[in-house]
Amino acid sequence: MRKLFSAVAFSALAMISLHVLAAVDAHPAAAIQLAAAEKLDINTATEQQLSALPGIGEVRAAAIVKNRPYKAKDDLVKNKIIPQAVYNTIKENIIAKQAR
Repeated sequence: MRKLFSAVAFSALAMISLHVLAAVDAHPAAAIQLAAAEKLDINTATEQQLSALPGIGEVRAAAIVKNRPYKAKDDLVKNKIIPQAVYNTIKENIIAKQAR
């Protein structure tokens, strides 16, 4: 089941990437906003969404949720929730939005 979810998540990410690339050609400024909107917010994502990230899994996803909120995405490393190597693989796919 987990492999199926990962395959579906990967396919969705590939489709989003194609959409972003098409937007870059048409409207570069809009593409930047679109790319930011597609990132996974570590302050609101579910454990299931987080566990789909490479190197996260169920235990780390639960730790991320438990230690919310985050001011910045690198708080995951600063607060020793995940190791630097894992952060390096996911940092382009996550964001830490602030509650308003």
